[in-house]
Amino acid sequence: MGSHAKAWLVEDESAREMLDRVLTERPFLLLPPLHRVPLRVGNVVELVGPSSSSKTHILIQAAITCILPKLWKGVSYGGLGHSAMFIDLDCRFDVLRFSELLNHRIMEAANGSSSKVGCHEKDSEAQFARMKPYNEELFALCMKRFLYIRCYDSSEFLATLKTLHYRLQKEREVHGVNVHLLLIDSIGAFHWVDRGSSSFPLECDNRKSWHLQNVSEAVVQEIRRLLLVHPMLVMATKAVVLGNKYSTNELTWNYRKWSAVDNPYSRNITSDQQLPYREYMPAAWQSFVTHRILVRATDDDLVNGEHQNNSIYLLEWLLPPLNSLDKFTVRDTGVFILS
Repeated sequence: MGSHAKAWLVEDESAREMLDRVLTERPFLLLPPLHRVPLRVGNVVELVGPSSSSKTHILIQAAITCILPKLWKGVSYGGLGHSAMFIDLDCRFDVLRFSELLNHRIMEAANGSSSKVGCHEKDSEAQFARMKPYNEELFALCMKRFLYIRCYDSSEFLATLKTLHYRLQKEREVHGVNVHLLLIDSIGAFHWVDRGSSSFPLECDNRKSWHLQNVSEAVVQEIRRLLLVHPMLVMATKAVVLGNKYSTNELTWNYRKWSAVDNPYSRNITSDQQLPYREYMPAAWQSFVTHRILVRATDDDLVNGEHQNNSIYLLEWLLPPLNSLDKFTVRDTGVFILS
């Protein structure tokens, strides 16, 4: 028993290493179509919208920006040079699509650097042939920085969060960079299953019953603990059904328990705020979110110009509320802002 207590007290890093990790300057993550509000570590961003509204695509673009280096072998890639952790609760992540978008970003930067020096077409082809091994090396490096986990139920999700500290620490030792971005695809994926199973019998009677509110509170608590040790920007998608305007007065899940002290942005949530969807996540998660964005598709398609035959999407900031709508479209090469 004494040996276990002594092992628990052994430090895993020095005070200098802790200060270097915590006080390191972390750049803003400004990426279209989320460029209206500066985002940085410590923020919890929720992308809300119906199915097929490009929410996952925005997460992918954020991950690619995170894992790409800012400058590599004289070529500017405009990335952050950090690792990204993607937790897939929807279980529909397309790794081929991710690799294609990453490869396109790498090729685009390489081609841009060759065009800046005024190369002719033949010279450009020769430059491309010389850059190919470097591009493949960079692609492999970026893919190592992309950490992927798939969970099939709330139990696996909670177990992942509880053990994530050790994995992030190990990845930092292996790759020499910190995880800057925590991406959760479909935070409400297990909500209705957990709600249908009002409580699960546990072996020990002295433990709390497993129900919806406990799950949500545990998830928030584990992420809070994780952010204290590994400061990250958290981005999560949430599928909703759009409909009539719903008042936040309908949210009767003990919201006051999670006070504004825990979330400085919660002062923007008023009791008479009207939402274009019915909120179903417990108050523990709602008060944890610092930024909320609504994304939805329109009935319009572009028929002229560079982005023809592509669907148009609308993005609206709900928290903090902004009086602006951004239009964007999604192509095989990424997200493009229209207005």
